[in-house]
Amino acid sequence: MALNVGDKAPDFTAKDTHGNTVSLASLAGKKFVLYFYPKDDTPGCTKEACSFRDNWSTYQAQGLGVYGVSMDDEASHQAFTSKYALPFPLLADTDGTLAKAYDADAGNYAKRITYVIDEAGKIAQVFTSVNSASHASDVLAAVGV
Repeated sequence: MALNVGDKAPDFTAKDTHGNTVSLASLAGKKFVLYFYPKDDTPGCTKEACSFRDNWSTYQAQGLGVYGVSMDDEASHQAFTSKYALPFPLLADTDGTLAKAYDADAGNYAKRITYVIDEAGKIAQVFTSVNSASHASDVLAAVGV
């Protein structure tokens, strides 16, 4: 089931890179990017994550949170975060629950798709075509930064 702009974002709860629980409810009142990617420490996924890292100060200045999601576990996320100095959390979706809820399920990995979720918990932007190297800049341009 495809999600569209204006839809209520599906509820979720997941553990982040540091074992903290993150949920849609805990992010209420905040605008954030939820980007799905196939696998930690692979060429395209690394470019995408580093794109968000390199634009992190702009995201922070806009009050826009960033959460990466893959089916990798917390240990894999910790290693990936450490290796590339990622300043934002990655969510572990080991059973694919988030990927299924957000139409990002591709079997044993998540499809590359990104959502911007607004302060009211609604989908404000959907990106189904992603250029890994420029994605973070592309998202910022789309939200008017």
